[in-house]
Amino acid sequence: MLTDPIADMLTRIRNALAVRHHDVEVPASRLKMAVLRVLKDEGYIEDFEEGHSQAESRSGKSPKRILKVHLKYEGDTSVIRNLRKVSRSGRRVYCSARNLAQIQSGLGISIVSTSRGVMTDRDCRRRSLGGEILCEVW
Repeated sequence: MLTDPIADMLTRIRNALAVRHHDVEVPASRLKMAVLRVLKDEGYIEDFEEGHSQAESRSGKSPKRILKVHLKYEGDTSVIRNLRKVSRSGRRVYCSARNLAQIQSGLGISIVSTSRGVMTDRDCRRRSLGGEILCEVW
């Protein structure tokens, strides 16, 4: 059992980028879909789609839900330069809208889980919402 599924998803994406894969599969959840939707809207990934894994488990259970992430490249380099998990299972990081820092002088984004859903740090400042900082992308 995974203790931090968002960190697992980010690690899978980082590993796929390191070997220049164009697609990567991650187990599905609503929070992961929300994070991927933000990454897509901000232009860091091409797209993602929900599906089912091809391999069935040995016990004969139904296939698990997965998210297939289509990574984005500009020539030979990936659009995502770095992914960093901020809030961890042992140390949650919360921040108010006023105290949200800009990432890479505004070139990157923080993905924040708020009471109104998952959004970027810019959206949080505009709506005056704080929340848990999940990760930073640049």
